[in-house]
Amino acid sequence: MSQPAHQALHPANWKAAKGYANGIVTEGRTVFLGGQIGWNADQVFETDDFIEQTRQVLKNIVAVLAEAGGKPEHIVRLTWFVTSKKEYLARLKELGEAYKSVMGRHYPTMSAVQVVALMEDRAKVEIEATAVLPA
Repeated sequence: MSQPAHQALHPANWKAAKGYANGIVTEGRTVFLGGQIGWNADQVFETDDFIEQTRQVLKNIVAVLAEAGGKPEHIVRLTWFVTSKKEYLARLKELGEAYKSVMGRHYPTMSAVQVVALMEDRAKVEIEATAVLPA
């Protein structure tokens, strides 16, 4: 049996991380994805709902990554920029369900930051991604 593409790093005496990894070690071809927002391929927002925009953002990430031959499980880092920490925290269960519907049960390293605004006025979330494809 071969080694997994990525190895999660988690000190044995730390409380379990939920929905993210504290660290990942890997090797392969690195793919950097610019920030994706919740519009479709025609750059049109179909919703102003935070969860549905997030689902679209994740679909956009998967689509761009596929251009390099990558899949969600190759993602090693996501950086989330949200316009409302309050909405993010209030809808964590729905957010987790939307995440799993697109990304599966793959949890890379993640950071989330609240920002005053994003460049597109209707955008409620923007996510950058880094992936490492197997050599």
